[in-house]
Amino acid sequence: METTHTDARPAAAGGNPWLSRPYLVRKKSRETADTFTLELTPPAEDGGFIFKPGQFNMLYTFGIGEIPISISGDPAKPETLTHTVRAVGAVSRAIAGLKPGSRLGIRGPYGAGWPVTDITGRDVVIIAGGIGLAPLRPAVHYLLAHRGEYGKIILVYGARTPADIVHRKDLEKWRSRFDIEVLVTVDRATGDWQGNVGVVTTFIGGLRFDPSSCAALVCGPEIMMRFTVMGLRERQVADNSIFISMERNMKCGVGLCGHCQVGPSFVCKDGPVYRLTDMKDVFIKREM
Repeated sequence: METTHTDARPAAAGGNPWLSRPYLVRKKSRETADTFTLELTPPAEDGGFIFKPGQFNMLYTFGIGEIPISISGDPAKPETLTHTVRAVGAVSRAIAGLKPGSRLGIRGPYGAGWPVTDITGRDVVIIAGGIGLAPLRPAVHYLLAHRGEYGKIILVYGARTPADIVHRKDLEKWRSRFDIEVLVTVDRATGDWQGNVGVVTTFIGGLRFDPSSCAALVCGPEIMMRFTVMGLRERQVADNSIFISMERNMKCGVGLCGHCQVGPSFVCKDGPVYRLTDMKDVFIKREM
């Protein structure tokens, strides 16, 4: 959820978690009609931006407000901080309107990330929907950079239409490799689309992996994640091997406002990535 205000001022972060640091917009790329990827340059004194795949930052537009956005870049390239943003509210529209040379306030990184160092030796199934590919993109970069430490790596990505596909160049590059299986599908084919048609859950039953030793990383709309979890369970994937991202309703990023509290957990501190066993009692409830 976006937080709009007019009285906050960016400042050097120091030891204060509430203060942003000014980052320079180096490059802006259009993903879809309403989604953009920004590449940011950290202040020289920061010496780069270190983060774990799956963590997020609070992005602040001066005089307007801030929003939580997952980091979508390569963790091996700390000289560049990357965020993929969909323009759906006042703050995100302001961020989408930034041009190279503009400045954006950053505080973070926050939260728990994907367990990439804990799942070595296992098959990894990555299932993403829509802009949910962005939070998983750092995990894919990490897995491929350490390819020899994992078994099969399978990525299933779904979008509503071909025009809604994000990070196309990455998907094409990954599909050209022989050490990762990439399946891209759309809910509804338009134009000259010749690829797969159907929701991501349609393809789970046909994936070739070892359910007894795989780890599944899932991010996307909540209805998509629910049915994905059901499909993985049908394949006998254990709940403690399924990881979901629940980045939603976050506001302060440090667990003080209580806006993201789900049961006893604060998504911004304990998540946004959760093992399903730690969240399944509330994950299956539509109203949560």
